[in-house]
Amino acid sequence: MTTTTSPTRTTSVVQPSASLPERFRVPSAFLLGAVLLLGVAPLVLSDFRLNLLAKYLCYAIVAVGVSLAWGRGGLMVLGQGVFFGLGGYAMAMHLKLADADAAATGQTLPDFMQLYGTGDALPWWWKPFADPAFALAMTVLLPMAVAALLGFLVFRRRVKGAYFAILSQALAAALAIWLVGQQATTGGTNGLTDIQGFFGYDLNDPANQRTVYFIIAAVLLLLMAAARQLFVSRYGELLIAVRDSEERVRFLGYNPANVKLVAYVVAAGMAGLAGALFVPAVGIISPALIGIVPSIGFVIGAAVGGRASLVGAVLGAIAVAWTQSTLSDAYPAAWTYLQGLLFVVAVGFLPGGLASLVTVLRKRRIPTRTTGETA
Repeated sequence: MTTTTSPTRTTSVVQPSASLPERFRVPSAFLLGAVLLLGVAPLVLSDFRLNLLAKYLCYAIVAVGVSLAWGRGGLMVLGQGVFFGLGGYAMAMHLKLADADAAATGQTLPDFMQLYGTGDALPWWWKPFADPAFALAMTVLLPMAVAALLGFLVFRRRVKGAYFAILSQALAAALAIWLVGQQATTGGTNGLTDIQGFFGYDLNDPANQRTVYFIIAAVLLLLMAAARQLFVSRYGELLIAVRDSEERVRFLGYNPANVKLVAYVVAAGMAGLAGALFVPAVGIISPALIGIVPSIGFVIGAAVGGRASLVGAVLGAIAVAWTQSTLSDAYPAAWTYLQGLLFVVAVGFLPGGLASLVTVLRKRRIPTRTTGETA
């Protein structure tokens, strides 16, 4: 901004910001990812491998929210399985009701309710999910509403750090235990399984499975683009300021609780959407997928790849999920320990994740070169 002074008045001329084109520039990594996901992967991968990749991309969607809340906001969100599960169950409830109607057997109840004997009437809280618009809205709005309630109570009391992480884990455990105990209405330990259709399309058809993959990949790319805009916006800068010096931000007139609440709610909405897309990709949602261990797994993926880097968090989530699928079959008892070891190594020795590895190595080279030149 330049200032010109005249005998009568002083006027300010605002010049265009140099950062404006940068804000809307599409990163090359994003374009490369779009080409690989939408163009290359469907051509080179079999239907089975493509379905596995669709599952991993759902975890990557959760990682986008983790990167926002934890990487930028410093919120250790160890309870994302709660929101993933709420979105997944909301979608699965609608699809199970649709499958029951499509079966044309005269029964309007899902198969597990007929097995466990809930009577002839559908539970009242299941009935609204027969409407596809309501079910789709709830996959995002319900997790965001729960996050808003929890975040309001927690952030207003200035709970943070390990205490916030423990509360998140307790919520995940409580939801999983409640679902297991409601066998007649939620499927109990088994969850909602054997989902056959997706809004009128047969999920057993490979062509429809590929369509589901494309939907998941497109949603991931769109959410990454939206998250990047948040990162480079004024809100993104304010979120980093709250993470680094919350008291200073409060003295400047901002309410850190509101800033953190927005990040937490947005991350919850992303996790809920990921859970909703996970259901048609895999055909099941159960308490085992939303408890404490899966919640930690979501964070580990972002930590390994680099929680402060959007692309790093996404790649880390995919890599950790692929490693889990590969090693858990061969070493089912040891995988949990390896998963914990990954988290400890990432947080303790490489806080920036693999995305910061090049920067760390470069910084270590500089003193060596300086010493050599001095000698």
